[in-house]
Amino acid sequence: MKKIVQKSLNYLKALTAETVSNANSGHTGTALGGSSILFALFKDHYKFDVSDTDFLNRDRFVLSAGHASALYYSLLAMFGFDVSLQDLKNFRKIGSITSGHPEFGLINAVETSTGPLGEGVANAVGMAIAESIMEEKFNNIGFPIINNYTYCFAGDGDLMEGVAQEACSVAGAYKLNRFILLYDCNEVTIDGSLNLSNRENVRKKFKAMGFRVIEVKKGNSFSACTRAIAKAKKSDLPTIIIFHTTIGIGTEKEGTSAVHAYPLKKEELVAFKEKLGVKESFFIPSDVREFCMESTINGKLLHEKWNQDLAVYATTHPDLYKKLLSFFDSKKIDYEKLAQTYNNSDYDSIRDLNHSLLNDFADKFCQIFGGTADVAPSTKAYIDEGGDFVAGNKRGRNFHFGVREHAMAAICNGISLYEDFLPFDSTFLAFSNYMIPALRMRAMMKLPVLDIFTHDSILIGEDGPSHQPIEQIAMLRSILGLNVFRPCDVNELIACYKMYFTERKPTSLILPKQKVISSGLSSIKNASLGGYILKPAKKSADIVLMASGSEIPLALSVAKELEKSFDVSVVSMPCFEIFEQQSDSYKSKILQPNAKLRVAIEASNDSVWYKFMSANDIFIKVENYMPGGEGEQVYQKAGFSVKQILKQINKKLKI
Repeated sequence: MKKIVQKSLNYLKALTAETVSNANSGHTGTALGGSSILFALFKDHYKFDVSDTDFLNRDRFVLSAGHASALYYSLLAMFGFDVSLQDLKNFRKIGSITSGHPEFGLINAVETSTGPLGEGVANAVGMAIAESIMEEKFNNIGFPIINNYTYCFAGDGDLMEGVAQEACSVAGAYKLNRFILLYDCNEVTIDGSLNLSNRENVRKKFKAMGFRVIEVKKGNSFSACTRAIAKAKKSDLPTIIIFHTTIGIGTEKEGTSAVHAYPLKKEELVAFKEKLGVKESFFIPSDVREFCMESTINGKLLHEKWNQDLAVYATTHPDLYKKLLSFFDSKKIDYEKLAQTYNNSDYDSIRDLNHSLLNDFADKFCQIFGGTADVAPSTKAYIDEGGDFVAGNKRGRNFHFGVREHAMAAICNGISLYEDFLPFDSTFLAFSNYMIPALRMRAMMKLPVLDIFTHDSILIGEDGPSHQPIEQIAMLRSILGLNVFRPCDVNELIACYKMYFTERKPTSLILPKQKVISSGLSSIKNASLGGYILKPAKKSADIVLMASGSEIPLALSVAKELEKSFDVSVVSMPCFEIFEQQSDSYKSKILQPNAKLRVAIEASNDSVWYKFMSANDIFIKVENYMPGGEGEQVYQKAGFSVKQILKQINKKLKI
């Protein structure tokens, strides 16, 4: 056994190094240093079925240290996944499935896109949360229908990122015992030794966060690695295994920062392979492949056994089985009828209205779970009858992420990735800055996660400029693939939810804290087009007023004054991204390019408005950070009043 293990490891290292060298690009260091860890995982512990990579109870594996992708792809090729030796030769080439960092959707086995360090750790925590929910809801004595592990491979760089630390703190608080963090501790970063920037005691730190800590001094030993993982699987706490490894092991530059992103040169590769006893190029010997395929076959047998157990479970626990099958079902909703109910109700603010809607939808969609960054009483993003998800109650539907916005967003990505959950996260719009890296990854993967951002403008008032969300709408709208909705009333808000539930795309809701009176002019159908004429001109518009969200009432008030002298139309733009998808003829009809003047009104500084305007048009925007004070006074001081807007329009028209 020892002989074939060593031979398999040698060919894995050779294949990995050659993959990087052939591309003349990539990261040899960690890919070689972590090879024993991941080979032990794949060979002895990782539960997978290459013929059905979506198998519900499969183990989840996340390569948070995504730069070690050459190692990951080599393992997938050796264990029979849909990655060929030719794919390894195409590593980092355009159009290849073996991209520089793992990408969700290119290879079925890849559970999430990784690369930005730390994100994968938080994604893995989200997957572990989702598993614990499923386990609590559907398992019964003798029938552990859901009992998969979530393994995450991370390096020194991952654990220096704040998002990883935030997420691990959450994992410890929730006692996610099926979360196992495989920490490749080689103590080398790109700049040099780890102790140049990091001297903390990882063992004590993770123990303080509620983890079981296992330390492996011989992290490049297969047997030591596999024993440690087996021990971790028995823990009743989340576990970190600290593997002390040598970066770039076996190369001339081993143990140094020089090997981090270094493709071995031709002569260096030849020498490295000679040490390993490997003569062939891009080759897996038959005995090595057979040895690896033993685990692959065992994984398929485990899946078949699970299917058999599920069939018995369906007979002995028919109610639970029915709930399991229906857990991810889509529901048909009469959105127009729902809107009629809410249009006849009065709410203190749109965030209160959203709270009621969220609870209505949560009753209909059992996949909805979510939480806030410690601001639930303010954002109102809470499922009233859902209960709190805590270590002692994994059935709760409300997560308490603490003041950890970045981890919150990345964890929700992981929950969504587990199996069609519909998670939401929530905080003040000004704090969305912390979440941008996770929102960007979410948009790349097209994950159906809903952001609920409140306190959407300088009307936040007394909290001052640090809490004023001036740039944030622009940042969110700049993320490709993220639908950003700023609704003005119930119809536009319901239109957002309709788009979210039907299209299952990442969506950000931008809501005010103050009360906004409905115009009575909106409709779900029109709002679903992203932009529409809310109040048409009598004949042909002289002036077009464009606005979104809480500036719509102001635009209507300005229009009322202008109508004494001009023909005016008011355009509502709840979602630029969806409006941009409409035909050119529709957009022209809404924007009315023949009007004398177009005026955009929004309490932001988002220059995207200029796409819909000419050089002679006006953008009423926030041009400076405003002092703290009573919200309406701050709003007016920034130029958001009927009188000041009319003054600018009259000046432009030289009246």
